[in-house]
Amino acid sequence: MFPRKTASASGLRVTPTRIINGVMPTRAWFSTFIYNEPLFRSGLQRFNDGLADECRNLRDYDDAGRKWSAKNYPGGYTSYASLNQLHKFSSTFATLEKKITQHVKKFAAELDMDLRGRTITMTDFWVNIMPEHAAHSLHLHPLSFISGTYYVVTPPGCPGLKFEDPRLSKFMAAPPKTAKVRPANQPHITYPTAAGNVILFESWLRHEVAANRTTEERISVSFNYNWS
Repeated sequence: MFPRKTASASGLRVTPTRIINGVMPTRAWFSTFIYNEPLFRSGLQRFNDGLADECRNLRDYDDAGRKWSAKNYPGGYTSYASLNQLHKFSSTFATLEKKITQHVKKFAAELDMDLRGRTITMTDFWVNIMPEHAAHSLHLHPLSFISGTYYVVTPPGCPGLKFEDPRLSKFMAAPPKTAKVRPANQPHITYPTAAGNVILFESWLRHEVAANRTTEERISVSFNYNWS
C-alpha cells in the first residue's frame, strides 16, 4: 500500500492510505504490452552481417519491390508488396523465423492467450531498408494477432519504433499530461533500435517510424503471425 502524509502536532507522520474492499483505490487495467529482447545471446553480429548482405542483394534483385517502394515508400525499399514470405524461399530467413517464433510463443503466453491447441504461424516476412530521410507513417497490421520487427542494421541516431496509445482517439476532452508524466500514462512511447533485438506487439497497436536523420541505412525485417 502507498503511504499518505498527514499533519500532526509534532509535524508529519506517515499513515496508510485507505483501502476499499481489500484493494487499492486506483489500479491499472487493459494494459498494452510490448516485448523487446535479443534474438539470441551470442553470435548476433556475424548473423546480422550475413543477413544485411542478403537484404541488400534482395533489393538489387527485386525490381517489382523497388517500383512499388518508389510510389508507396519514398526514398526507402521494402519487399512488403513483392517478396513478403521470405522464410519460405531463403534458408537464412527460415532460420530467423524459427528463432523469432520462440519469442512469439513466449509473448503469447505472457498475454494469457488461449490458442486452443492451434499452431502459431508466421504468415508474412519482409525487408525494410531506410536510407536518409525515409520514414514509415502510422499504421497497424490487420489480419494477424502478433506482429514485430527484427533489427539488422541500426546506425547511431537512427529512429526508433514509436507506438500510439490505442485509446488516443477516445480521449476527447482530456487535459494534457503533466511535464513529469509517468511512462505508463504517456500518449506515445518510442522504443530505441538495437541491432539483434526482436520487438513484438499485438497487431492492432498503431506504430510508426520517423524519418531517418542519419546518412546510413537502417535495415530491419518485419513479420506477422496468425494462429490456425
